[in-house]
Amino acid sequence: MKTRPVLLSATALLAGLGLAACSSGATVTSSGQPGADATNITVRIPDQGNSGILALGRKDGSLARALAKVHAKVVWTGTAGAFAPAAQELDANALDVAEGSITSATAALAQSPGFKLFAAVAPDRLGEGILVKNNSGITSVKDLVGKKVAVWHGGTSEYLLLKALQQNGVPVGSVTRVYLQPNQIGPVFNSGQVDAWSTWASFSVPQIADHDSHFLVTGDQVGSLNYAVWAVRTGFADQHPAVVKALYAYLHDAGLKQQQNPAAYLNVNTTSGPEAVSAAQQAVELPIDKALGTAQPIDATALNDFHTVAQFFADQKITKGFFDVKPSVIDVTSLPASAG
Repeated sequence: MKTRPVLLSATALLAGLGLAACSSGATVTSSGQPGADATNITVRIPDQGNSGILALGRKDGSLARALAKVHAKVVWTGTAGAFAPAAQELDANALDVAEGSITSATAALAQSPGFKLFAAVAPDRLGEGILVKNNSGITSVKDLVGKKVAVWHGGTSEYLLLKALQQNGVPVGSVTRVYLQPNQIGPVFNSGQVDAWSTWASFSVPQIADHDSHFLVTGDQVGSLNYAVWAVRTGFADQHPAVVKALYAYLHDAGLKQQQNPAAYLNVNTTSGPEAVSAAQQAVELPIDKALGTAQPIDATALNDFHTVAQFFADQKITKGFFDVKPSVIDVTSLPASAG
């Protein structure tokens, strides 16, 4: 998500991915077997784990069937997480497809445009926002003056905080931003070393369910335009447009099904262990998932909102000037439906 360090070489990147939020390990095919069939096009996608449309599509074979129609198959390359490491992998030809946010994608594209965007999901109105502890005494955004807020630099997290401060007339410099990796923030927040945490559903759901926290404001309340976006490596899109279209169709259709029955997309592989979504977490997550949109083509409305986000990041000095993402957007409706 965000302003990124100088890109690593493919070799160095892959060597260090164990420390990255979105990493590529030994590859396995959609059937779980090592390697890839040379007769098929392979699509490298981060494993979504125990929940979500890719998790269910992997388990029930629906994703494999959708891609087989265009002679393609998935190679799972690691664990899905924050978009910044995934953007590096796309740039380094270590990954073909990943999901992120328009905020993180804008910052990443401004650094090195090794990928393009082919689909968007409307902003998450309920699962993103600024968390505070129930006993914090913080009841409004103005109460953050003089406080420390944990953020992940340059994407969803920092965007939501800056939007909230702007909306409430709070000077940016009056709030201390503490920059941490997303998976480092929970212990820091729960120990009281920071007063608030600007984050998204992957972290907000367990935090609200298990750690006596609540949203001070949500993405909806701050007028967030933080679309989720699907990115594809530019070289892959140029070579295999029919595969991109088939993947888009799967994402769109599966998203509609998830809206109707979000519980079916939780705990796809196991109901126990660290990956399992507890009953308390499900109570928080199910309304969020039901309210989510599905993947759509990136239309004029979305492009206008992307422009607004890019301008906001430029104004807030997150990026070095305005970056127009429009040249990095694929019109998925114009792609061929078959390789022939």
